[in-house]
Amino acid sequence: MHKGERIRRQVMGNEFVDRALDAESDFAMPLQSYINQHCWGATWQRPELDLKTRSLVTLAMLAALKAPQELKGHVRGAIRNGATVVEIQEVLLHSALYCGAPASRQAFAAAVEVLTEMGKLD
Repeated sequence: MHKGERIRRQVMGNEFVDRALDAESDFAMPLQSYINQHCWGATWQRPELDLKTRSLVTLAMLAALKAPQELKGHVRGAIRNGATVVEIQEVLLHSALYCGAPASRQAFAAAVEVLTEMGKLD
């Protein structure tokens, strides 16, 4: 297993990664290899930022991109990396200032769904 896939599994969980890899077609599988090697292998493993910080930055960027499906997986990853519900909430609230209320609203809705499933919200 490539070191990038190992960190991806650590952050995102085996179920998430297995689902992503199993659902991929032969045509698109090179993209999964690229993601494992460059995103998770080269970038997520750099020592200058800890995994919690990387997770919180990723949530902000995914909010800006209006990517709620991808954000859901990274909310789980942020919790695994030690982020608190309050820290996630603050990052998403802060994103409203720079990304706009519609993007932040989508991010909040995705986060609420995941955090509720995880038993982190009432």
